Amino acid sequence: MVTPMTLAEELAPAPRRPQLVPDDHVIVLFGATGDLARRKLLPGLYRLAKAGLLPERFRIVATSRGPMSDEEFRSFSYQAVTQFTRVIPDEDDWNVFAATFSYVDATTGDTLASAVEAAEQAIGRSPRRLHYLSVPPAAAPGIIQMLAATGLAERARVIMEKPFGSDLQTARTLNQTVHDALTEEQIFRIDHFLGKETVQNILAFRFANPIFDLIWNRHFVDHVQLDVPETLSIGTRAEFYEATGAFRDMIVTHLLQVLGFVAMEPPNSLDADAIVHETCKVFEAIAPLRPEDVVRGQYRGYLDAAGVATDSQTETFVALRAFVDNERWRGVPFYLRTGKCLAEGRHVVTILMRGPQHSLLGPEVAAQPRELVFDLGEPGSISTRFLVKAPGPTMRLAPAPFAFRYDDSFLISNQLEAYERLIHDAMLGDRTLFTRSDGIERLWAASAPVLDDPPPLDPYEPGSWGPRAIDALIAPRRWHLPERP
Repeated sequence: MVTPMTLAEELAPAPRRPQLVPDDHVIVLFGATGDLARRKLLPGLYRLAKAGLLPERFRIVATSRGPMSDEEFRSFSYQAVTQFTRVIPDEDDWNVFAATFSYVDATTGDTLASAVEAAEQAIGRSPRRLHYLSVPPAAAPGIIQMLAATGLAERARVIMEKPFGSDLQTARTLNQTVHDALTEEQIFRIDHFLGKETVQNILAFRFANPIFDLIWNRHFVDHVQLDVPETLSIGTRAEFYEATGAFRDMIVTHLLQVLGFVAMEPPNSLDADAIVHETCKVFEAIAPLRPEDVVRGQYRGYLDAAGVATDSQTETFVALRAFVDNERWRGVPFYLRTGKCLAEGRHVVTILMRGPQHSLLGPEVAAQPRELVFDLGEPGSISTRFLVKAPGPTMRLAPAPFAFRYDDSFLISNQLEAYERLIHDAMLGDRTLFTRSDGIERLWAASAPVLDDPPPLDPYEPGSWGPRAIDALIAPRRWHLPERP
């Protein structure tokens, strides 16, 4: 008698490591026909299946607004996977994967509960549930309450998309709604920036290499820059962007989270609780942001976009100066910059070191930039430069590059994309790269002075680096994005 192979056994190209294989699951994908699901979640689930990183037995229950048959959703998913992975799936592999899908119209909780029950019966026993809420923020509280009312919150973990509130009060209200239905350990607030390999490598680079940990403080660091410029406009997202803006969309949810990883104290261990505890301590130490330390901008042409109010005060650009008021970082400015329609698209953390007080080799040595660069793009890199003697009869110095690139050093086909890594972590129950409720509330509290009294908008030209006022914000230093190594 031949035992049928499981989906993961059929798709996995190499032996699976048991500690990386989650328990049996029913994955409920809310907002399954939306843009995020199409671009990231459905392709990501397929890649996880191919890598042997989904459970041995699982089913995916997709739900969204509007009728659709199971076969229609499988066709929708196939188009998403082929478009956004740029791979044509093997027919047999795809048929095995697609057979795990069912679709239900998001009408009532009872309808969804019946679909989940059917999926669980197909698996057998009592599988875990993973609910991914790929929905607008306003829809999340109602879904959470429905999960509790129908019993779907049992044996469940819930992934929630940003933003987590729009200010301190709404964040507290949302957290209370969530905690009325779920424990904090069941909630996985996702920030895909933290799923990037290079963000995680900040921890490995620093704590596994004592030479760098020794200089990771105010005595050696002059300032830190976190840059996430984007070339894209708001596109068709006017409704979301008008209600959110760049500060709420990017600063609170993404860049300050990355700041937590850069500035954290050495944790007692690398387990989830220890790392999350240390990042929350950084959030507690962030001094309240001051309006005079913030530049808000709006690109010319934003007011002409469909769905944007003609007198909109929504910012499409933010640059700010923040301080972490603790012994390690006191007095060191952290400069954050992000915006739409800028000159280049990058995701970069740059640590600028202090120069020597004097140099035996001349003043030009002291003037050389000393930067440690973490490029968070895919596949990512870490780079710096140092001075060496150039060949010749005199003591002439020249800069030499020193760089690590994932695609030069490792087989990057093994690298999970951010959403894939975070979905896999949630199924394992690993909360290392997710945000705790008190951390979220603390960041909103630190942001309150700017939200209550936002500085005026400065217009800027599309394709530029934003308003001119950002130069005064960082002076006598300068904004820069290091060249790619």
